[in-house]
Amino acid sequence: MSAVEIQQVRSAGDRRRFLTFPWRIYAGDPLWVPALLPDRARILDPRRGPFFRRGEAVLFLARHDGRPAGTICAAVDRASNELAGSPEALFGFFECIESYEVAQALLGRAADWAHARGLESLTGPYNLDYEDGYGALIEGRDRPPVLLCGHTPAYYAPFLERFGFIAARGDNLAFEFRLDGESQVMERVARLAERIRRKGWITLRCADFRHWERETDVVLELMNRALAHLPDFRPWQRDALAALLAPFRKIADPKLILFAEAEGKTIGWFPGVPNLNETLARLNGLRYPWDWLRLPAALLRKPRCLTVKSVLILPEYWGSGASLLLFDEMYRQARRRGYTWADLSLTSADNPYTPQLAERFGARLYKRYRVYRMKL
Repeated sequence: MSAVEIQQVRSAGDRRRFLTFPWRIYAGDPLWVPALLPDRARILDPRRGPFFRRGEAVLFLARHDGRPAGTICAAVDRASNELAGSPEALFGFFECIESYEVAQALLGRAADWAHARGLESLTGPYNLDYEDGYGALIEGRDRPPVLLCGHTPAYYAPFLERFGFIAARGDNLAFEFRLDGESQVMERVARLAERIRRKGWITLRCADFRHWERETDVVLELMNRALAHLPDFRPWQRDALAALLAPFRKIADPKLILFAEAEGKTIGWFPGVPNLNETLARLNGLRYPWDWLRLPAALLRKPRCLTVKSVLILPEYWGSGASLLLFDEMYRQARRRGYTWADLSLTSADNPYTPQLAERFGARLYKRYRVYRMKL
């Protein structure tokens, strides 16, 4: 009889064990940034989590010799599957000790759950959100992750591949762009941007938080049109996008959420937000009551990194100069506010536009993540 047992999470005690298990995996890892436990609890609560309005998810806890040894979530996003015409299951919240036996048992249970529901593939890791901490870290263990990016042990990717997973698409890339110091590249960008600005046919504006719902609609159209060329692209649903954007309303500077407009319509989006992981790294996920005492002081420390989570230009405006205008404006505004570097994440290696754009502006690739898929 195997020493590994897999059980579905049902009780409050097992849910707490599921939520706090990562502390066992990352104990002593200075790069790990714990997610806030209250937020994770809400996301995984069928009564409160936005995902459960459009799909189904189940949590599993592994025990090895009686001790918690791993976690996994298996899910189906029915609304997304219907739009994409693809019967796909997702897995996420995958954490395990360095034991392939445990990983195999967890992944096997998730695959069995998906197969029993007539689903044809299993894709992940996704933590019930297509943008928050997805993928296994392949390259870049020399610094902590930024906001919405994950951090995983080096053995996760080999375990997934040994089980039979293959890369679902091109790797997801994070680029570093320095803001402290002079840049000959950005001086040239500024000159080119000024030429485009003088022509007057492309203009920039900041986000209007007073009309949040309208801005969300604009972003939704941009995302679904600007990203449609990517392999395996699934159209964004409005409720999922609204849930993703909602927290940023409290922390973002509207002057760093930039839109480009031309010919009477919005053609581009370039949002920069403070890297709150620099704050979260000091809070221990608010796991214990005394962790809350650190919160006021942590919030007073301004992040040094600005993270840019998307660079969207409608395909018919590639090469128009809109990206030059957006990058020049973001560069000037971020420096003015004292940021020392910018993170550009995550973009797909399959994207024919964004990685090349980042490198043209002098950015350096510093992290690589991989999403996996397995046919069932």
